[in-house]
Amino acid sequence: MRGPATMMATEHRASAASKPGPAQSESKRIGAELDALIGPAARDDRDAIAEILRLVHPLVRRYCSARMGATGHLTVTADDVTQEVLIATVAAIPRYRDQGKSFLAFVYGIAANKVSDAFRRGKHTAYPMAEMPDTASAEAGPEDWALAFERRAATRELMQVLAPNHREVLMMRIVLGWSAAQTAEAIGTSPGVVRVMQHRALNKLRAQLAAA
Repeated sequence: MRGPATMMATEHRASAASKPGPAQSESKRIGAELDALIGPAARDDRDAIAEILRLVHPLVRRYCSARMGATGHLTVTADDVTQEVLIATVAAIPRYRDQGKSFLAFVYGIAANKVSDAFRRGKHTAYPMAEMPDTASAEAGPEDWALAFERRAATRELMQVLAPNHREVLMMRIVLGWSAAQTAEAIGTSPGVVRVMQHRALNKLRAQLAAA
């Protein structure tokens, strides 16, 4: 049997679907459902908490995968970080306060911090030696991993010239392929502001490359 919070979210979806107008984006729809669930979840409604995790899990997984890419040089994977984000989200629900940003934007903030933590931990990792294989492997070898790591490191270094919110906008718009509206919903601003931030960030990267 579904709890009252889950039924509330279902009714919210049905109400939104019955209204005329353009279809809501996935992130906007989920953001609206989360906003309906956060109150009951903060009151320790287990059904509401479970529904929140169900809704944010695929978005967080997609975000972590896009940010982390191939993680052979790290001791954690995108799935590991996704689990950390979900655990941190549950722990943070009672402390969440609406300060002009949606709960979904709050979750993405947690995800951004956890991904950054994963990269910082990876810088101080000792890598164990694998056993010598009996046959040649078609997988990427040490040289391939080294080149890939250098490319990622160079990209991250270049991105450091940008403000953190500009980096997030470029990641969502270019790497994840999100629309300006989806990105705006995730970071709690308007599509127009997202486009301005993207334009300024790209111009700054072009100037940095030209000066290199």
